[in-house]
Amino acid sequence: MREIENIVILTGAGISAESGLATFRGPDGLWEGHRVEDICTPQALARDPVLVQTFYDARRAALATVEPNAAHRALAKLDAEWPGELLIVTQNVDDLHERAGASRMLHMHGELKSALCRRCGGRSAWEATLIDGPTCPECASSGGLRPDIVFFGEMPYQMERIETALEDADLFVSIGTSGAVYPAAGFVQTARHYGARTLELNLDPSAGSHFFHETRIGPAGELVPAWVAEILS
Repeated sequence: MREIENIVILTGAGISAESGLATFRGPDGLWEGHRVEDICTPQALARDPVLVQTFYDARRAALATVEPNAAHRALAKLDAEWPGELLIVTQNVDDLHERAGASRMLHMHGELKSALCRRCGGRSAWEATLIDGPTCPECASSGGLRPDIVFFGEMPYQMERIETALEDADLFVSIGTSGAVYPAAGFVQTARHYGARTLELNLDPSAGSHFFHETRIGPAGELVPAWVAEILS
């Protein structure tokens, strides 16, 4: 453990599910009865903006009903106390990592509490509805704001920063992810290619479990605090 200085952590829907947030992907590939093509593509937004905006307005409002859990708090503790480099990359669009206190992190798939202007490209902190076509705080145009979410077919955010961190990592840890969505599913292979140790903490083995040096199975609220205590010791 003394050889580990730089850590990259990937978190997915499994870590927030324990706070009560429903995961987007169900066994049938639908998101709350909707096909992905109906609510999470640029084409869906153009075709039925009311449906898309309503769906994400509801997801944004749901954040007020949940709190960070033990796994979020443990990662925030690691963030505060780890002396080396640390980057938490989350696929989640909720704000539970931040509310737990984490700061060395990024949202590769966007954030529910952010709005993206299709006209000027500006991003603004946002907590209200977007369905009524509000004015962009950046360019003052109306009707151009959309959820600042990476839709299918769009490039995840800050990929260059993530790739650099993976190249420099001594340890890569994946928490609560399905291992089915790329490019995040390929992070373990990138990290191993550059010599990192790899660890998976998951409720069930992921699609990419065979790529990890070690897999620990169980609830994130139990596994993550135990692992953080282990590595900080």
